Amino acid sequence: MKLTGSQEEYLKTIYLLEKNNEKVRVTDIANKLKITKPSVNKGINTLKEMGLVNYKAYGSISLTEKGEELAISVIKRQDILEMFLVEVLEIDKKQAIEEAKAMKHAMSEDTALKLDKYITEVLNLGDLDCGYDANSEKCRKCVKITAKNRLRKNNKI
Repeated sequence: MKLTGSQEEYLKTIYLLEKNNEKVRVTDIANKLKITKPSVNKGINTLKEMGLVNYKAYGSISLTEKGEELAISVIKRQDILEMFLVEVLEIDKKQAIEEAKAMKHAMSEDTALKLDKYITEVLNLGDLDCGYDANSEKCRKCVKITAKNRLRKNNKI
């Protein structure tokens, strides 16, 4: 299923708001993405038709199982890109974050998986035996710190 960049942003935003134990409403998404409520309404209704969100007018919005899978995929693609740009290419973090946000919409799932595999091999992250959870902010920060330390140790940065 090919989503537009804005549809991916809606899914990501809903996912992150839900993880903060919030009931997600159109207004929350509009405020977070700095767009109008009518735009969000239209987007959410499209996602509902695609079977990615549960939503009743003026009610809360939640992701379906497939919607959650896609949201996690979007977040992971951005994290992979950001890590590659910062840790491998040594791009300024602020610039890398902005570029990763834009690039994630153009990258296929297959490319993301191959880039993830490459980064894991280059940074030797395959040996992390800690129950790593890509959805955990704590784990993502730990991986970034581990990657940076290993690059320094190997004189790559």
